[in-house]
Amino acid sequence: MDTSAALIHETRYPLVVDLDGTLIASDLLIESFFSCVGREISSLPALFSSLWRGKAQLKQDLAGRVEIDPATLPYQDAVLAVIDEARAAGRPVYLATASNARYADAVSGHLGGFSGVFASDTQTNLSGANKARALIEAFGEQGFDYVGNHRQDLEIWRHARRRLAIGLDGASLRRLKSSDNVTVLEKPGQSLKTWMRALRVHQYAKNVLVFLPVLAAHAFGVPGLLQSIAAFLAFCVTASAIYLVNDLVDLDDDRHHPSKRHRPLASGRLSIHAALAAIPVLALCAVALCMMLPALFSATLLGYVVLTTCYSFWLKRKQLGDVVGLGLLYTARLVGGAAATGIVLSEWILAFSLFVFTSLAIVKRYTELLVRLDKNLPESSSRAYRKDDLGVLASLAAACGCNAVTVFSLYIASDSVRAMYRHPDVLWLLPPILLFLLARALMVAHRRHMHDDPVIWALRDRTSRIAMVFAGLIVLAAV
Repeated sequence: MDTSAALIHETRYPLVVDLDGTLIASDLLIESFFSCVGREISSLPALFSSLWRGKAQLKQDLAGRVEIDPATLPYQDAVLAVIDEARAAGRPVYLATASNARYADAVSGHLGGFSGVFASDTQTNLSGANKARALIEAFGEQGFDYVGNHRQDLEIWRHARRRLAIGLDGASLRRLKSSDNVTVLEKPGQSLKTWMRALRVHQYAKNVLVFLPVLAAHAFGVPGLLQSIAAFLAFCVTASAIYLVNDLVDLDDDRHHPSKRHRPLASGRLSIHAALAAIPVLALCAVALCMMLPALFSATLLGYVVLTTCYSFWLKRKQLGDVVGLGLLYTARLVGGAAATGIVLSEWILAFSLFVFTSLAIVKRYTELLVRLDKNLPESSSRAYRKDDLGVLASLAAACGCNAVTVFSLYIASDSVRAMYRHPDVLWLLPPILLFLLARALMVAHRRHMHDDPVIWALRDRTSRIAMVFAGLIVLAAV
């Protein structure tokens, strides 16, 4: 066969490309489910009812409830390159997906150049054997090339002329390679750094609050230290699981955010399926750690999980309820540290914690609004604040910060503190430092130099670290 005849022969065969996990590094069914439940938790019974009538009906229901923005989806470069190569050769390219036709049409319309679309409808879930049957009817046995990513695609590859795979699991890949004309496309791996970002390891610093009850009570024995370490680890793994759930709920909104769009799940660097598998593993680790601690700690951690779940699916969309919720979540870490060690916390410390962390939570929202204002972004669909709320939020942050300093000052003047410290009057050097730190955080946010999270910013900021070192020295001098 001469070169021109070979080229004509090659262009006879269409290229068929899967969507979820292949063309995009995500899964639109899982995305739309979490987005729907995150925005309207009351939709959950209706979704289960749809699933009872079949997976195709569930996809149809979700597609009617949740819009996707195809421009922000994480497309896979290797697959786009294969599509471009096929088009350059004059070959027709088709999109064939188990996702609902509404989503498939949106992606096809955004990318352009597809000769047709095969997708699920209210009657048929177009995956596995159903997809294979549709493609054979359209193109004939061995009449198409297929790009896929899932073990269910093995049924389709059996009937394809050329088989292209990306991100396929090891066992399925070995089965596929027993066939002819197999091409494996390169996909970026899920590195340790990617997992660390997804699990928010840098946020673990917040959990050092569980050690505060031991420090405040001067209970420096080994048992208390070990119990606090176990509580710290339990909060870490629990928080990581919740961060993964929260990111699944916020995928669409994160992809429209200038910095959050780089998060592992939003950018597609971490598989949604891998994240879903990690959540129960982290939960089991938390349960194992709880078994080493008093039952009261388990109850506290369960309350933390309930509050965080309420925050992820409901509270964070409620004006001011979200910042009070964040303040309570920080305070829960203090309560957890006390529950793990059997120490009774002072009411002053609990009130101080609620005020100071609510202030920082408001600064966080203030910072987010400034970013939207400066970049002329639309109002957030997952937050209950508008850009013209900036002045009110700044006032509320300052008020909560001042209340925190007032409560802390009253705590220093209490009889319990005077009984624990040999030089309690030295502690009066702490309120000015605290006032400086809180006021500086608000000023830095106003000048657009604040990290997304004020707590993380404070831990990284040189001036704040120096101030905290001085505060520690003052406490030691008072002892």
